[in-house]
Amino acid sequence: MTSSNPLANKSQAWSALFSEPMSELVQRYTASVGFDQRLWRADIDGSLAHARMLAAQGIIGAQDLADIERGMGQIAGEIERGEFTWKLELEDVHLNIEARLTELVGLAGKRLHTGRSRNDQVATDVRLWLRAEIDGLAALLAAMQRALVELAARHTDTVMPGFTHLQVAQPVSFAHHLLAYVEMFARDAERLADARKRVNRLPLGAAALAGTSYPLDRESVARALGFDGVCENSLDAVSDRDFALEFTACASICMVHVSRLAEELVLWMSQSFGFVDLADRYCTGSSIMPQKRNPDVAELARGKSGRVVGHLMGLLTLMKGQPLAYNKDNQEDKEPLFDTVDTLRDTLRIMAEMCEGIVVKPEAMERAALRGYATATDLADYLVKKGLPFRDAHEAVAHAVKVALREGVDLSQLPLATLQGFHPAIGDDVFEVLTLRGSMNARQVRGGTAPGQVAAQVERHRARLG
Repeated sequence: MTSSNPLANKSQAWSALFSEPMSELVQRYTASVGFDQRLWRADIDGSLAHARMLAAQGIIGAQDLADIERGMGQIAGEIERGEFTWKLELEDVHLNIEARLTELVGLAGKRLHTGRSRNDQVATDVRLWLRAEIDGLAALLAAMQRALVELAARHTDTVMPGFTHLQVAQPVSFAHHLLAYVEMFARDAERLADARKRVNRLPLGAAALAGTSYPLDRESVARALGFDGVCENSLDAVSDRDFALEFTACASICMVHVSRLAEELVLWMSQSFGFVDLADRYCTGSSIMPQKRNPDVAELARGKSGRVVGHLMGLLTLMKGQPLAYNKDNQEDKEPLFDTVDTLRDTLRIMAEMCEGIVVKPEAMERAALRGYATATDLADYLVKKGLPFRDAHEAVAHAVKVALREGVDLSQLPLATLQGFHPAIGDDVFEVLTLRGSMNARQVRGGTAPGQVAAQVERHRARLG
C-alpha cells in the first residue's frame, strides 16, 4: 500500500521527496550498517575535523561546534561501552551517528553535514580506517621478518638441499632459504608503504561530485586528519576506489608469499621430508587416525591466500563498469576490503608465532642433500677452473653422475681413478669441492649461500628491522 504521508519515511535523510516508505526487504538489501559500523571512529574523527573547519570559516557558530564536540564525545563513549543502538533503517554508520548526534544536540547536529555529502564522507572514512590498518600491518610484517631472521641466525651452517622443479639442485644453508622469505616480506612492506601514500589523500570537500559553494578550507582539514594533501578532482575523489584495489593487490602478493612458505612447512613436516617439526599448538589430530599430526595452521594460511586474491578480483570487477561519479555499487567495496585486512592481519600474526617455534632437523636435511648429487655443479665448476669450456665440463659431469647412480654412491664416494676417467684434469683436490659444506663455502658472492655471506645478511636485516 502506498502512503500519501510525506513524513512516513522520515528515518531516511533523503525522505522528503518520496511518497512511500522503503520496503523492509529493500532496507535489508541496501543497508550497510551491519558491517560498516567498524568505521565509527574514522567517521567521528572526520566529522569533528569538518565541524572545526566550518566554525573557523564562519559557516557554523562557536556554540554549534561546542555542541557537536560534546555530542560526538558522548557517542564515542556509548560505542566503546557497547551501549550505542545501531538502527538498520538508518542504513549506514554515517546516518546512525548523525541521527544520534541530532538527538543529543538538536540543530547543531543537523548543521554538521553542511558542505559535505555521504559520498565524500564515506571515501574519507575508508581512507582514514585503511591508513591505520596499513600501519598495523607494517608492524606485523616486521614481526614476521624478525621471526624468520632469528630462526635463520641459528642455522647459517645448517645444510639443506636447494631445489628447482622440486628436484635436489645444489646445497644451501637453511638460513639462506629462510632469508629468501624475509626479502619477499620486506618488499611487501615497501609496497604497503608506497600504497599508503595514495590512500592518504583527503576526499572531503568534494561533496556529492562537484564540490560545494561553501568556502571550505580543505587543506586545513587535511592537516588536522594527517593527510598528505587533498584529492584534486571532486569527481575522482568520490568515485574511484583504486586505493582499495591497490591495497588489496599488495595484500594478495603478500598472501601468496605466505602461501609459499606455508606450503614448504607442510612439505618439510611430512614424513617424506622430515626437515622440521611444528609445535603441537599449531597442529591438529585426526578423528580416525590416532598417529596424525596435521599442519592445519599452515594449510589454512595457504588456503586463505585464495580468499584474499578472490577479494582483489571482486573489487576489480566491482569497479570496471562504473561511470562517473559515485554509484551504489561502491557500497560493495567494504566487506572484501575489511575481510582482506582481517585475513592478512590474523595470518601474519599466527605465522610469525608459528615460525618462532619451528624445530629444525639438520641431519634429515643433510641426508636429503646427499641423495640428489647436489655437488654436481661444483664438479663442473672445478673442471672449468682447470681450463675446460663449461659445456664440456657439464657433459663430463653428467657421465660421472650416471656412473654414481649405477653404483648407488655419491660423487664424493667415487674413487679418484674413476673420476679421472671422465677427464684427466681431475686431481685429488677435487674432493674438497664435492662436500656439501665445501659447495656452500665456495659461494662467497654477495647474496650467495656461503655461511659468512648469510651471517652478514642476518645482521643487515637485524639492523634494518631494529
